Order: sequence, then C-alpha cells, then structure tokens
Amino acid sequence: MFEKVLVANRGEIAVRVMRACEELGIETVAVYSDADKHAGHVRYADEAYNVGPARAADSYLDQDAIVEAAQKADADAIHPGYGFLAENADFAAKVQQADGITWVGPDSDAMESLGEKTKARKIMDSADVPIVPGTTDPVEDPEEVIEFGEEHGFPVAIKAEGGGGGRGMKIVESAAEAEEQLESAKREGEAYFSNDSVYLERYLDGPRHIEVQILADQHDNVRHLGERDCSLQRRHQKVIEEGPSPAIDDEMREQIGEAARRGVREADYTNAGTVEFLVSGDEFYFLEVNTRIQVEHTVTEEITGIDIVKWQLRVAAGGEIEFAQDDVEVEGHAMEFRINAENAANQFAPQTGTLDTYDPPGGIGVRVDDALRQCDRIGGDYDSMVAKLIVEATDREECLARSRRALAEFDIEGLVTIVPFHRLMLEDETFCAGEHTTDYLDEHFDRARIDEAQERWGSEPSSEDGSEEAVEREFTVEVNGKRFDVTLEDRGGLTVPAGGETTSGGGSESSAGPRRQERESESADGVPGEGEEVTADMQGTILSVDVAEGDEVASGDVLCVLEAMKMENDVVAPRGGTVEHVAVSEGDSVDMGETLFVIG
Repeated sequence: MFEKVLVANRGEIAVRVMRACEELGIETVAVYSDADKHAGHVRYADEAYNVGPARAADSYLDQDAIVEAAQKADADAIHPGYGFLAENADFAAKVQQADGITWVGPDSDAMESLGEKTKARKIMDSADVPIVPGTTDPVEDPEEVIEFGEEHGFPVAIKAEGGGGGRGMKIVESAAEAEEQLESAKREGEAYFSNDSVYLERYLDGPRHIEVQILADQHDNVRHLGERDCSLQRRHQKVIEEGPSPAIDDEMREQIGEAARRGVREADYTNAGTVEFLVSGDEFYFLEVNTRIQVEHTVTEEITGIDIVKWQLRVAAGGEIEFAQDDVEVEGHAMEFRINAENAANQFAPQTGTLDTYDPPGGIGVRVDDALRQCDRIGGDYDSMVAKLIVEATDREECLARSRRALAEFDIEGLVTIVPFHRLMLEDETFCAGEHTTDYLDEHFDRARIDEAQERWGSEPSSEDGSEEAVEREFTVEVNGKRFDVTLEDRGGLTVPAGGETTSGGGSESSAGPRRQERESESADGVPGEGEEVTADMQGTILSVDVAEGDEVASGDVLCVLEAMKMENDVVAPRGGTVEHVAVSEGDSVDMGETLFVIG
C-alpha cells in the first residue's frame, strides 16, 4: 500500500479521499491555490503546497505544478478526485511516466478511449451495449448539425468530447440555433476540458438518467455495485441522486448492470468508474463513462457498505478485488442532496458569502461530506458546493422522511443555498412518487413554488463585504532541524517582539505545510467613460467578449460570456447605446461588482 498520497483536488472530495487514506494509514498531501490557502482540505492534510493563483487554469489545472508538488512531498501516488484533472488522459499519462508516482485511476489509454465520447460509443457498440443514435466523428460545421436534425428530428444534443455533468452540452431546438449552440459547446469544451471537439446525439425526450458504479482491478475482475438514479436535474446538472432507482425493475436492473460490466471490460478499464445510461420506456441506451470517482458515489457506498475510495487506492496499488459479483448486496435506500451555494429562486445562480452559521444535521442514517466550517467564505472561483448530505434508510419511504428531518436540521446562515429547494422537492408529489424525468425541473415544474420555498425556508446573504485588510509577513522557522519559509497574515493582531518570536491577538492565520512564494495581486485601474457601467454579478472568468468599443448595442444584446462556478452566464446590455469602454478581455478573472463595460 502507498505511504503518502497527494490529492490533486480541493473541497469536500479532497477531504473524502484524505479520510480514506487516514483509515488505511496513508499520509496525505494537499495542493491549493492562492484563494484556498485557508481552505478545509488544506487544514485536514498532513502537508500542503501552493500551486498558483486563484484561477484554476493557473493552479489546480497546472499539471507540472501538481507533479512537482508530489515530487517535493515524496508522495508515491496522486488521487485526482473528480473535476479538474480527474478525467484528463494527458495528466494521467504524465503521472504514470513520473518516477515513483502511481496514478490512482484508470490507465491513461483507457481513460482516453472512454473519455472521448465518440470513441466510447464505438467501444460500447462493439460490446453489444445499446447506444443512442448519433455521430461517431467530431462535428465542425453547423450544416452537419442541421442535416442530423433533419434526419433524426429536433432537438439535437451537441456534446463536448471531454464533457460531463452537462458542461459542454447544448440543445439545438431548430436549424436556426445550430451555429450559435455549436460555437457555445465548442467554447465550453475548450474552457473546461482543453478539447473543443464535439459530437451529436438524438435528444431523448424526458428519459430517466441511470448510472452504474463499477470497480475493476488489474487481475481481470470487473464488478458492478448496483445503479443510481440521477434524473432530477436542472440544466443537465444533477441535484438529487438516489439508489436504487425507483423507475426500473429487476430485469432491467440486471441487464443494465451486465451491460456496464461488458463495456468496461471491452475497454480494458481498471479502477473505479461509472457507466451512465438513459432509460426511455423499456429501452436503455449508453450515454457516457465517467472515468473517475463521482460526486454521488456516496449513495452506492451507503446501500452496499463498500468504501469505493479505499478500493480505488487498493486497486491502484495492485490489489485484487476480494468479493465476487454475487457477494454485492444492495440493502435499503439512499439519497444524496447537493448543498450548493445557489439561489434556486434566481435560476440557480451561484452565490458567494460567509458561513456565519454552519450546523449540519446528524442522527441515525445521516452522513455529511464537507470541507467547510463556520466562518469560512465561499468565493466565486470554483464550484458552488458547500456540502453533500447523504441519507440512508430501510426503504425509499423512510429515506424521504429521514431526509425531510435532516434538511430541516441543516442550519446555514450568511449564505444563500438550495436547501429550501431540496425541502420543497421532498413535498413534491411527482418526485416523492419517483415519477420525475430529466426534463421535469426545466420543463414541467412550477417555478413559483421555488420562490415560495425560498421565502419560507431561505437564509439571507452575509452583510460582510470581505474587505478586511490583511498584511502578509514572511518568517523563517526551524522545526526539528528543518527550515521552512512561512507566511502569516496580519489582520491587526500580529506583533513581533524582540527576538523574533511571533505572538498574536487572535487575528493571524497561517496555511498548513510548506508552500511556494505567493504572487502579489494587482490593483484595478480606473474605468473611463461617462455612460452606464455594466458590472459583474458574480466572480468568474471571461470566456468571450462579444462587442468592441464603438459598437452599437440594443437592450438584451450579449456583451460577454462569464463563466462562474462551472456555468456559462450571458452578460447582456441593460439598454441600447454605444459601447464606450471594454474593461475586460477573454480569460480575465473578475470579481463581483467589477466594471466590465461602459455603455453611453
């Protein structure tokens, strides 16, 4: 077994992996960006290394920095968690080629084959796994989209080769939308996965989203751990997941599990993964393979008693799966609620703020996976997850009742979350009956009910503005004969008496473990122009700028596309006029309230 594992991720999944490591007697190493120097996963790890600025592309996606940190820490394995580099075959190959470091995941060749959706479709087809009608080669021209729609009917789904979780997926309702949606899908694919290649699929109307958890080792053992139902989605992003599915019978359950096993065996796949399917009527179709641990893996752990992350580590270390397929028993029912910092009453818009109160629920059958603690702040640099609430019970009815109790106990103040939405869904007849489909929230749900739930159960955002001054001071310290450069933040209470020993009035903070020299931030320049300023509603990254100075715009015209917490948001002109000033460029990171444009 490994002695030290670097977790190339952040937040609750990093802590989840670290907890599994600790139970196996493995030391852990965290990596963090400038924005995360006091984050929960940094506090939890045995060591921590700074890998760059807040922008993910310059830190958590910096492959060389991650490998360099692992080498400095003498880590003998890297676990990628989910998101960021978890499904990047090039990064997996880089880790596999690094001397003395093991990749905790599938081989890079299998990851490449199944991670690129067109290749995955070919593999599944050869393994006699049903696939949705679609293209097997990348699409470049809007005319290809139109021709496909005319042959198979609209709407058509455009999907990024490296996509997942709805990112890089666009729905084309008519030929008129083909060019715009193709551009958007390619742009998201490049931004999220460094791959702008896309393909087409027939868009199934109102299917169920069923996925099968698999484990495979290097000794030709492949097991499936039952299925999860992830049909409750908004804009193709999962919100509540559960297992087993209330929508399929035992016959389909067996068929879909065996199909998943055939497919990953055909791909010569090892480690953990998830095979996703769409179920329409009595038929099921392959959707994609997630070549990593998933957010909702906890559901499967609760109903099988199998610690999937520990098995990832054992398999990566060369271990053999010790249980047969017939030994896997699904007992009871489990649900996972993503506690995101989002305002469901405002189109699930990402929120920022400070956790003035954070008091998770407890009791029998209740599990909370998190990394945040009271007084922690959520910015807009990364995804919007605060925690995951997982509830298990003897059956679905008891699980629903226990979930209502747990969500009512979840006390969060200072930050707007979707807890009110979850509580509403547990009163919704369609969801409680297990009759919801993937389009239920977007197409059939009365949104006025969400507004009412937010008023009834919602919390208010924190009034603090996060503007507290902090001065960084550098010190050299010696611990057990080893020298470290340490940076402390002075928030008004740090004093340095004679002799150099530091004392604090309670206002200093330091990050865990050694780290790189941090980069200084630059102050913003003044913005010229006398017209109306268009400002950012949230922190994020500019994906595209669609206007130039001197352009005439009408009310509602798109000025730029702002990516925040893994979602594209159009920034539109509040009125007609002339663009007097463009303050941002593609790739810029912006803060909430920062001026983007001036319209005269």
